[in-house]
Amino acid sequence: MTGRAIVITSGKGGVGKTTTSASLGAALALRGKRVLVVDGDIGLRNLDVIMGLENRIVFNLVDVAKGLCKPQQAIIKSKRSNNLYLLPASQTDDKDVISQKEMAEMLNKYKQEFDFILVDSPAGIEQGFRNACSGADEALIVTTPEVAAIRDADRVIGLLAAQGIEPRLIINRVDRDMVRRGDMLSPDDVCDILGIDQIGMVFRDDDIVVAANNGEPVVYNKESKAGDAFMKIADRVTGVDVPLETVDMRNSLWARLGRRLSAA
Repeated sequence: MTGRAIVITSGKGGVGKTTTSASLGAALALRGKRVLVVDGDIGLRNLDVIMGLENRIVFNLVDVAKGLCKPQQAIIKSKRSNNLYLLPASQTDDKDVISQKEMAEMLNKYKQEFDFILVDSPAGIEQGFRNACSGADEALIVTTPEVAAIRDADRVIGLLAAQGIEPRLIINRVDRDMVRRGDMLSPDDVCDILGIDQIGMVFRDDDIVVAANNGEPVVYNKESKAGDAFMKIADRVTGVDVPLETVDMRNSLWARLGRRLSAA
């Protein structure tokens, strides 16, 4: 049985793709799955820092794709789990240094060893995004409840559909109080606008910043609400039926704006 390759993308930068990739990878590993997290952002790698593995890098994704090292030589085992590994990006190459075919062939090799391969896509919809989608079996779209982020996510959903990749949605940095006051789009509004299924919602949580600065995914903090949210997302990814979180929200100005955007 081969593993599942999941691209984690958004279009817009700064919405939490890298944090999601590291946190979801660690959560799946805690559930007993063998996981490879791939940094697809050639030239601007960050996953190694979020996972606290920046000092262990010898080879990288480009080296594997170009046959300069064996696939096993480039992956780095997590300090916290025997089930979690990182394939870092190159920090000195351009995003177009490898082709979509090379990326897909590389991921197919790793699928023989891992249950899940999570590819952290760079921002934008250029070559880096196309490479990150190569070989992916499915996609997770990360967005925040902001109009600009949602617009970019909508564009990415269309591009994924053209490649036959089915996306599901993670809504990040939801502020429950702002939603209740009508100052932030509700998760239901975001889903209505984008027209795809939600797989999880992550509330705004300062523990994520602390975890990133410490080089440890937030799921290792058992007191973190965000960590618990990522564990639930991991369960849903593996097919466990876990109810989605909800936020009470009725008929706000932002909700009406969401419906107008959906109809546009």
